[in-house]
Amino acid sequence: MDNILRIADVTARTGLSRVSIWRKIRAGQFPAPLEISSNTIGWPESEIAEWQSTRPRRTYGAPAPEAA
Repeated sequence: MDNILRIADVTARTGLSRVSIWRKIRAGQFPAPLEISSNTIGWPESEIAEWQSTRPRRTYGAPAPEAA
């Protein structure tokens, strides 16, 4: 079973502010939260990890690492 992350955990893991997260959700660029109860939302940990793994890396002109 996946851990459910609250907004404070998501902001800490992603480095994004709460406002940035909500803007990205509205733009379809970030996973939408699950409704846990009538006043509680959260994100499955695996969805946040998957989102992070899809983020592009900036190399700033450095050669790309060789595929293993």
